[in-house]
Formats: sequence, structure tokens, C-alpha cells
Amino acid sequence: MVASFIALLGQLLLPGLAALCRDWQILQAVIICPFIIMISFICIFPESLRWLLATQQYEKAKSLILQINKKNRVDSETDVKGIMPELERELTKKPKKTCIVKVVGTRNLWKNILVLCVNSLTGFGIHHCFARSMMKNKWENTTVSHNSDIHNMMLSNFYADYYTMAGIAVASCLAMCPAVGFMGRRGGLLMFMILTALASLLQLGFLNLIGKYNLHHDTDLKETINRKFSIAFSIIGMFSSHAVGSLSIFFCAEITPTVIRGGGLGLVLASAGFGMLTAPIMELHNQKGYFLHHVIFACCTLICIICILLLPESRHQNLPETISDGEGYMRQPLLPPKKGGEQPLLLTNSELKDYSGIHETPVRHAASSESNTANVVKSS
Repeated sequence: MVASFIALLGQLLLPGLAALCRDWQILQAVIICPFIIMISFICIFPESLRWLLATQQYEKAKSLILQINKKNRVDSETDVKGIMPELERELTKKPKKTCIVKVVGTRNLWKNILVLCVNSLTGFGIHHCFARSMMKNKWENTTVSHNSDIHNMMLSNFYADYYTMAGIAVASCLAMCPAVGFMGRRGGLLMFMILTALASLLQLGFLNLIGKYNLHHDTDLKETINRKFSIAFSIIGMFSSHAVGSLSIFFCAEITPTVIRGGGLGLVLASAGFGMLTAPIMELHNQKGYFLHHVIFACCTLICIICILLLPESRHQNLPETISDGEGYMRQPLLPPKKGGEQPLLLTNSELKDYSGIHETPVRHAASSESNTANVVKSS
């Protein structure tokens, strides 16, 4: 979530940076410079201690714990919980690194990652459809009186559209935080996906019906209504689709086990990048097939709504460490059960009771004697 806000901050600062550089080659060099500096992060930031312990790299985990204790000025001899002696006993074990390919052999985990990949692809892919529709309607609403004003109008429209899209993305992230905290990860993702599907379907089908039966003669009024509704649906769609893409990445980080969390996040991020790649592809083809492009992503939103119901809920749950822990994340009911009167259909292992000694109880002996007496009477 924090990374999303930092990315949006960079998006807001990019036009000002471009205005200062003036030349696209200088701008490209300025953008690449921070990535070169990030190479030094390998030496600055330590490895994840959770990942080291999950993959049984206890030697590296021990040295990292000692470094942390040294920096925090903590005496290792005052180990109340006995972590260091336990690590000493486990040093003989070999590290067990897990590849993301092992997800294919799981029962539930690969389905969860696949659903989130499709969600991120659909969210970032359909986002361009809404953005193009909004910009198209704004351009149709503007008129040019002189040819000399075309350049200024294009520049002003570019900055207006750019900051409008960035503002919608910021509002989407701000609204996503309380929604996810109140409704949960799966509930929030489902709500934003439903909003995206409704905005897309209404924009594709409902606008064609406006004025078809009531505004036969008033063409100007029909076009004005279509334009305003299209802009409204585009803003709603951009708002919800950005939340879908960002929440899919955040959701994947919580339900993917620690041993393959990097690989799972990489798959979801790659799917998001492929969804964003559809925007320049459409531009290269001069917007040919744009309507079909929007229809395909609208159909994907309907499929995603059904698939989201199959995901588990990760709110108030511990992060899974191994693949078996990730397999234990099962689908829960979308709505919480009622507090009074309802009993769960299945009990968890902690709720199971031991009935192994029931044959030794007096009730058992009384029941068996009564059954024997009834059999004797019945036979006589």
C-alpha cells in the first residue's frame, strides 16, 4: 500500500520533471539514475529474516540476528525465549529453497494465484479503456477557433487529462484502505470489481439506448447526455479498476507463502504489466478494434466476479510460511455467520472432542445392559 502511494507521488511529479528537462533524452537519463543507485541496496538492506527461517537457512539467519542485536545494542546472552540455542540445534539441516513451479502441484494455491493474476490483468487493462473514453469525450466537447491555438489546447488538455487520471488514482488508493479494513480483502476486491463491471457494461450498452426511444428528434440533447454519462462512467471505472489492480497485488502478498512470495508477486505484477501493455498496442493499431478490446475486458470482469468468491480471506490471519500453510487457507463464507443459534457445519481440529473413553463411563454400561435386557425379552 505504501509503495502504491510512492508510485503515485512519482506520477504527480513526473510532468514537472519533464518541464524542467525539456528534452526527452535528458528526462530518460534522469529517470534511469535512481535505478542505478538502487543496485547498492543489495549491500544496504538485509535479507528477509522470515524468508531465511522459512527456507531453513539457519546459518544466515543466525548471523543476521547477531547483526540486529549488535546494532540495537542487545546482549545475546540474555536470550529469554531461547531462540539462539534452538538455532544452534538446527544448523545441521540443509536449506530448502522452494521454486514457484511447485505451485502447479498444489490443490488450492495455484488457483488463488491464477485468479489474482487475471484480476490484475483485467484491472489495469480495462483502465486504459475508461481513460481513452474520458479523453475522447473531452476532445469532442472542445472547439478550436484558430489553427494557432491547437498546440496550446493540446498541451493544456494533456496536463488536464494527466492530472485527472492521477487524482482518480490517489482517490482510489485512499478509498481502498478503509474499504479493505472494513470489508476484508476479498469483500473489498469483489466490491471494486462489481463497480468496474457495472461501469463498463453501462458504458457499452446503456449509452446506446439513451434517446433511442425518447429523443428521436433532438440529436444535440442526445449527444450531450451520452457524453456526460460516458465521462461519469469512465471516472467510476478508472476509480474502481485502479483499486482492483492494486488490491490484487496486495492480496497476493498476504495469501502466498513466504517461501514463494516473491515468485507469486512476480506473476501478479507481470500480469498487471501485460494489462498495461494493451494501451500502447491499441495506439499502434490506430485504435482499430478498440470496441472489441473493451468488450473482452468487460467479459473478463464478469468472470473475475465469480472467481473472487473462491478466494480465501486473509484479514486477521497469520501469514503462511510454507506451501502446506498456504494450502490451509480455505474459502470462508463471504458474510459472517450469525452470533446466535447457528452452528458450524464442520468443526476445526481444535474444536474436536475426544470420545475415546466413552466405553468406560457408567452411562455406557447402563445403555449396554438395557440393550441386552431388551434383546432377552424380545427373544423370549
